[in-house]
Parts: sequence; C-alpha cells; structure tokens
Amino acid sequence: VQLVESGGGLVQPGGSLRLSCVASGRLFSSHVIAWFRRAPGKEREFVGAIRWSNSRTYYSNSVKDRFFISKDNAGNTVSLQMNSLKSEDTAVYSCAVGTSPSYIATEYFRWGQGTQVTVSS
Repeated sequence: VQLVESGGGLVQPGGSLRLSCVASGRLFSSHVIAWFRRAPGKEREFVGAIRWSNSRTYYSNSVKDRFFISKDNAGNTVSLQMNSLKSEDTAVYSCAVGTSPSYIATEYFRWGQGTQVTVSS
C-alpha cells in the first residue's frame, strides 16, 4: 500500500481545510488509517484514526470536536476535515496505515510523504 496526501495550504485562523489520503493498493478490514502531524521543533503527534472495517474514529483531545475523519471505500480515500483552525495546528500532516488505532507512530508500517498546513493571518 502506498499513501499520498493532498489538500494542504495556507488558511486563516478560524478557517477550515480538508486533507485527503489516497491509498493505492488494497486496504483490508484489519487496517487502520491514522493522521499524524509534526510541527517545527516538536515531536510527531497523533491526530486521529479510522478503522477501515467499520469507520469507527478516534481523536486526540487537542482536535476532538474540531477535526473529523471519514473514508470513501470506492476511492480508497480517507479525509481529514479540519475546522476552527488555530495557529497551533500548523504542521506537516501525514497519513499512515496500521492495524490498531494507536497514538504511537512506530506502530504504523506505511506512511505518506505529508502535506503542509499553515494557519496564519
């Protein structure tokens, strides 16, 4: 499985942005697709995840109720809808494939290249 993210860019505080993660190759019901982010000078941070089998979602406290993850089986795509963006959401966002909705990055075995999100006025 290869992953490609898109949709990053510059947005003002309070604005919204939608990221996409397209998987080439088959995704199985055991798979979990997660979003992580890394801000300059900081550790990689778990954002959220979705189970491919039943679309159950998981979110970090820092983005809960602002960010929403969904999937499109037909397009093998997972989206990250980001609302009420704050300057502290500025980071490179990456999607990854694993088999459990872990917040630990090393438990994911395939990663996309990442897309930059900048929240600034």
